[in-house]
Amino acid sequence: MFLVSNTRMVIEASKSGITGAIPALNYRTDSDFRTALAKIKEKSVGPFGINLIANKSNIKLNEQLKSCLDHKVDYIITSLGKPDQIIQKCHEKGIKVFCDVIDEKYGEIVSKFNPDALIAVNKDAGGHAGKLGSKELIANLKQVSDLPIISAGGVGKGNQLLEKLQEGACGISMGSPFIATVESPVSHDYKAACVDYTAKDIVMTTKLSGTPCTVINTPYVQKTGTKQNYLEAFLNKNKRFRKIAKMITFYKGMKSIKKAAFSSTYKTVWCAGPSIEYVHDILPINQVITNLIGEYQEAKRIANSQFHKR
Repeated sequence: MFLVSNTRMVIEASKSGITGAIPALNYRTDSDFRTALAKIKEKSVGPFGINLIANKSNIKLNEQLKSCLDHKVDYIITSLGKPDQIIQKCHEKGIKVFCDVIDEKYGEIVSKFNPDALIAVNKDAGGHAGKLGSKELIANLKQVSDLPIISAGGVGKGNQLLEKLQEGACGISMGSPFIATVESPVSHDYKAACVDYTAKDIVMTTKLSGTPCTVINTPYVQKTGTKQNYLEAFLNKNKRFRKIAKMITFYKGMKSIKKAAFSSTYKTVWCAGPSIEYVHDILPINQVITNLIGEYQEAKRIANSQFHKR
């Protein structure tokens, strides 16, 4: 939820009975980040988390981690890098760490660092999605790890929440349906796109961060394409230049997303996942959650009824 999640959304989520997380990169300065952490700690009625990009493209990582440790956030979500040092430092402060993984190979590696859970990022996730469906990914991870598994991707309705739990997940990570909420800070055009476009309009691009990322296939995305040009691809594969090339690609991509997210422009690069299929209105966060829980309870009631009829 880069640039989307904010203090207001996380506080409202806590009041509605769930937990929310914010990417540390949503804040331009460490001072802004610390101010946000303090406000959430004061106003929230439950736990909250921070997403940290763990690889070397994030030059602010050490600073961001220190701020999280100082404010004793409840949990950290790591992605795109080796999380061993983050896990060690967080556990010293009693902070839980959940690690994004897209396959069992990385899940097995990460499990050796003893995080508190794995987040199984499947092919229906928004942002940096995986390649496997939720059922296959969860089953594969259970073969290599005894850690709790949180399923990320493909949930926009309550019956899908039930489905992930039945597949073996202990919970879900849900993002895209919250983009088009009243509390979301992005432009009305971005929110409206989440209402108007559907799952078939979601495409993968490598032009934003160098890593495949899901975006809405707007006319601008169609015009510019979704693959890196020859020079970008060459630099990202070259051992000598790869690190700096990834940093430049990431920086340019994030600037592009920021410009599109908060202003009306034809250069629309809007990140979202296939679960926008189930977004039909711009609603308050508490209504989105109420709807999801109601649908889940009804789906569970139907499943139990069918089970007893057998």
